[in-house]
Amino acid sequence: MLSEKLLDLAFSRAVKHGTLEMTTAEGRRVTFGDGADPHVSIRFTDAAAQMALCLHPELKLGELFVDGRLVIEQGTILDLLQVLLRDTHGELDELPLHRLRKIRAWMMRRAENDATRSRRNVAHHYDLDGRLYSLFLDSDRQYSCAYFDHPDASLEEAQIAKKRHIAAKLMVDPGHSVLDIGSGWGGMGLYLAQLAGAGSVKGITLSQEQLEASRKRSATACLQDRVSFELQDYRTTRGSFDRIVSVGMFEHVGVPSYDAYFQASRNLLKDDGVMLLHTIGRSGTPYPTNPWITKYIFPGGHLPVLSEMMPAIERAGLIVTDVEILRLHYAYTLQAWRERFMAHREEVLRLYDERFCRMWECYLAMSESAFRWQDAVVFQFQLARRNDVVPLTRDYIAEREAVLKEAERNMELKRSA
Repeated sequence: MLSEKLLDLAFSRAVKHGTLEMTTAEGRRVTFGDGADPHVSIRFTDAAAQMALCLHPELKLGELFVDGRLVIEQGTILDLLQVLLRDTHGELDELPLHRLRKIRAWMMRRAENDATRSRRNVAHHYDLDGRLYSLFLDSDRQYSCAYFDHPDASLEEAQIAKKRHIAAKLMVDPGHSVLDIGSGWGGMGLYLAQLAGAGSVKGITLSQEQLEASRKRSATACLQDRVSFELQDYRTTRGSFDRIVSVGMFEHVGVPSYDAYFQASRNLLKDDGVMLLHTIGRSGTPYPTNPWITKYIFPGGHLPVLSEMMPAIERAGLIVTDVEILRLHYAYTLQAWRERFMAHREEVLRLYDERFCRMWECYLAMSESAFRWQDAVVFQFQLARRNDVVPLTRDYIAEREAVLKEAERNMELKRSA
């Protein structure tokens, strides 16, 4: 059977370390790899599933797993991704029609994420039942890459360290006005007001669910006079801000809208202002985002490479004053999320259904594998309109982090008193 021959060829090339045992729909068993762990056993329930994986592995692997047509009888979906990706550096392009798929993906991604499309895309993922996110995120609901500043950091500690690291790079001083583009559940904005002393913070989001939660948090903290949240698109935002921060939002902008995004950011930033952009990206060459992720998890999403971002930054008249690349931090973050999600799987099942649980297990595993064995990274861009508004050396970052850490301790002491 053609599909079996193609799978034999692809798996024999991909699996070098670890063990993959495949049972075809016809009952034939074949083993790939060196016999070491992880040991993964998969079974196809029908011949059409085998051919589907051959024709479009990036899309169909997730679909077949979620539909139960690719059954993992030993190991997990993450184990399967490990044996397939670890020794290929994420390249699963040995199967047919890859070039045709890539051309089609490039054509489709030219559709611009206008305001209407952006709001619909955001609602698809972020307006799910809020209880879902509380089951696997930290208590502050930070839904972006944490910063593991020491090896034994917990997820809670690493997310606080992320906010501290960003605040230090922003150089927020008492009285500064801050715009938070894509403000999530409000944690970053509240941190900048409570710990960094920002005079005013405006958070904008396209998620109704996140907006309501953020406003409640601001009210609970008695910060309504300093921290506000609006259902607003960055293209329609007006004002002038000392600082702009954007964490985990740029991935949803899309390449055709990069010029609009950076031009809007420049217009909103004061002449002596500083912006910190924290986004997932890729260290390789431009490539379409995984089609399963864009179809089922993040419609309209795209992971940029530096060569896609830099021209738009330059055309907007912004100056890059610092770039930091976080490697593996998101793999550790996603591992923590995945483990928490699986520990609470029965609770998720009561909120949704079995198919949703398999889909989200696959999403978290795919994302973790992208940071462990492929080329996904996190970029932190520090941007300004002038080249003299940031200190000459990076010593100020550690100095400001130390001040913020002391403020965190003092706040914790007040809460426990």
